[in-house]
Parts: sequence; structure tokens; C-alpha cells
Amino acid sequence: MAAGFLRALGGERVVVRSAGSEPAEHLNPVAVEVMGEMGIDIASSEPTLLSVDAVQESDVVITMGCGDACPVFPGKRYEDWELDDPAGQGIEVVRGIRDDIRERVVALLGELIPAER
Repeated sequence: MAAGFLRALGGERVVVRSAGSEPAEHLNPVAVEVMGEMGIDIASSEPTLLSVDAVQESDVVITMGCGDACPVFPGKRYEDWELDDPAGQGIEVVRGIRDDIRERVVALLGELIPAER
């Protein structure tokens, strides 16, 4: 969901990589549905294993409970977003998680991309 918001709201101003330390086999269909409610289609996204190269190539690394499984490199900006896992949750709970993620993405983009005057 975070990658979907970053791509939609950041446009060509950001390059987004999305991966996990233990990716699922497929996207959570409820997450796909609630993102669709916002006009963001993430259905074609595929869960990907986090690689060392992806972290090294990134300016900002956002983790969501990755813990020791995520590679850490000095000088990189890291943020761990503590969020409930949407897996197995009902649509109302996932909507709340989605909205929390959107707020965090908007704040992050506000820090990364200077406001146009």
C-alpha cells in the first residue's frame, strides 16, 4: 500500500522499490480492494524479496517490522513504521491501516520533495 501511495502521489519525482524480508506469495486481496477505493490499482504488483542491492541503491529505507532481517548501511536514512499487519484483517481494519500509511507517505513526500512555489 505504501508503494502504491508513493507512486501515485510522488509521480515521477520519486523512484519506489517495494520488497519484504519475508514476502507473501501474493498480495492481500483486501489491501488491493481498499487501495482501489482510493483510485490506486496495486493488483499487478508482486511481492518481492528485499535485496541488499535495493537497500544500497535507496536514499530512504522505510521498514515495517523488518527487524534484524533488513540490511543496514551507515549513512542511509531509515524509518520503521510500526503498523498493524493487514493480513487476515477485515476491510474496516485494513482501511484504517491504509489511511495511516497514506498520512505517513504524505509526510515523507513533504520532507523529500520541496514544495513548488
